[in-house]
Amino acid sequence: MSTATATAPAPARLTGDEFLRQYGDQSGVELDQGLLLRTPLPGLLHGEVCANAYHLLREFVKPRNLGRLFTNDSFVRTRTDPDSYRGADVLYISYQTLPADRPTPVGAYTPPLELVVEVRSASDSVADMTNKATEHIAAGVKVVLVLDPDLEVAAVYRADEYPIRFHTGDEVTLADVLPGFAVPVKRFFE
Repeated sequence: MSTATATAPAPARLTGDEFLRQYGDQSGVELDQGLLLRTPLPGLLHGEVCANAYHLLREFVKPRNLGRLFTNDSFVRTRTDPDSYRGADVLYISYQTLPADRPTPVGAYTPPLELVVEVRSASDSVADMTNKATEHIAAGVKVVLVLDPDLEVAAVYRADEYPIRFHTGDEVTLADVLPGFAVPVKRFFE
């Protein structure tokens, strides 16, 4: 007598609209080519580095009236057909891209935008962070800054360039999206 081996059905794919309708107000979820991803809560160190990044950017952006900053897994559309949405830790959109007199979009944002900051958490591998950064770049984000609290390094990704690594003795500059911005790497991790 033979026994049939049961295989689990493939998970159902969601459209971007379905994802945003069902999960648009939740943290710890992303959509990867139509598949729902649940990520573990990243913990206090991750939150502290995100807060530092937001604060350092805000002290530069707001006094100069340059644009808007967002945090807390703000959804960015990175692919279509099948759809992908990533929850950016911090992002910056200039007033040239999204004018100050226009309302803040509800839900997710579709690039182009200037800067996404991603902070590596304990559950992320370096390869995961590289893939996420290149996905943002492919979607039209000009610059992705990846911060690694364990190694206390920063990596800057741009289209058609190798990533640039900065260590604690270095200063991060983002002249192409924030001319004049210069911050010692160690300040992101203090």
